[in-house]
Amino acid sequence: MSSVAGTVLVVDDDAAVRAALKFALEVEGFRVQLYDGPRALLADHNLPEWACLVIDYRMPEIDGIELVDRLRSRNVMLPVILISGRVSKHLRSLAQRSGLTWILEKPLSDAALVESIRGALALPTEGRRP
Repeated sequence: MSSVAGTVLVVDDDAAVRAALKFALEVEGFRVQLYDGPRALLADHNLPEWACLVIDYRMPEIDGIELVDRLRSRNVMLPVILISGRVSKHLRSLAQRSGLTWILEKPLSDAALVESIRGALALPTEGRRP
């Protein structure tokens, strides 16, 4: 793909998952920023205006939904795709209460992830600014 499709911020504590996502998404034309966990993302005060977050649910200290809640309390309204090794009814319910639309189960299908990211980046940008 010749033009950049947008920026994806990947938050996952597993280095292999981060590397695989970075490779797959860059092949699709996305700019990718990697974070090794929630604290690294929360410490970044220069988040892009037009981006999509891909956040792992199970991480030490802060889970993906709590991370989203903390971002929202800071008025960071970027769209989020939650990824998890196991997507249960309970997790879907928790995610829905936090306003999350996209939840994908690992192992991730590249096509499903790319489609979800493109859908998220197509949302109106009003109110997204960090």
